[in-house]
Amino acid sequence: MDKEKLKLTSSEIGTLWGQYVNGTMTDVVNRYMYSIIDDEEIKIIFEDAIKTFGQQKKQIVTFLENEGFPVPIGFTESDLNKGTKRLFTDIFCLNYLHIMTLHGLLGHTTSLGVSVREDLRFFYDSTDNAAKRMYHQTIDLLLEKGSFQRDPYFYPAKNPEFVSSKDFTDGFFGKGRQLAAPEIISISFNLKKGIMAKTLSIGFSQVAQSKEVRKFLEDSEKTADGQIQSLSKIMNKDNLPVPKSWETEVTTSTDSPFSDKLMLYHIGFLYQAAQMYNGAGLASAMRTDLVTTYESVILKNLTVTKKWFNLMVKNKWLEQPPLAPNRKEIAKKK
Repeated sequence: MDKEKLKLTSSEIGTLWGQYVNGTMTDVVNRYMYSIIDDEEIKIIFEDAIKTFGQQKKQIVTFLENEGFPVPIGFTESDLNKGTKRLFTDIFCLNYLHIMTLHGLLGHTTSLGVSVREDLRFFYDSTDNAAKRMYHQTIDLLLEKGSFQRDPYFYPAKNPEFVSSKDFTDGFFGKGRQLAAPEIISISFNLKKGIMAKTLSIGFSQVAQSKEVRKFLEDSEKTADGQIQSLSKIMNKDNLPVPKSWETEVTTSTDSPFSDKLMLYHIGFLYQAAQMYNGAGLASAMRTDLVTTYESVILKNLTVTKKWFNLMVKNKWLEQPPLAPNRKEIAKKK
């Protein structure tokens, strides 16, 4: 069997479609940030990110066109307002690139995991390697600039231990135990993602043109803040530090660098991605207070994404992904 002649499956087409739409969104933001950054070290990394996606975009287009699928509109120059005032500081831009690289790593790995055709596997292998390079670059520079906050330190026990009490799962009453290291992985990860969503919501709400979009962004900022407070409370209870906020890295500009469509889509993307991370946190939680916190966060995120979906559809901004054939409709046409 010729590996290159295999037709791409629905899952493979789905990954390419998602990579294109989400990639073009991030690329527009990256190009804006590149235009306002003064720090040359940060600027070089953004230049690398823009160049890398430009190459990946061409390959995605080739894959889709060769299979006869239309290339999504995604996000273009029309979603970028050039020459606008600075909305974010340089260090926030670097943090943004780092967090979006984390999203990219997960997306590339998932795409690789559902890919069968050899050329597509090699493509996602290359995108994953590019994201790993970007991950190392952003962390190294954040550490160099003293702007990367590491997760809490633990002191080692002398010997391995086994759970000896049912109180291990209790987080509400006095007998509850301290947070476990596997639980902190998800808490820290979700706090960082929540802080990013809150900060972008603040910045975007300052510059949004539509009142409806602005109201949604203001509400999403409050939702993100509530979730940050809930998780921070659990960390603080065990005298553990939480990641610092980035609200002060947003300027007072009301000059919008992006279309309302892009800003609204971006926040929706972050909330949808957060559901995966919160689900992982719920799965790893072994304390009752953590379980109920994650359940509450997931339910609130569902409410936010429902409002987001309705607003995107109302404005005709939500592109439809490739769908399975509707056999009943096909039969009616005969």
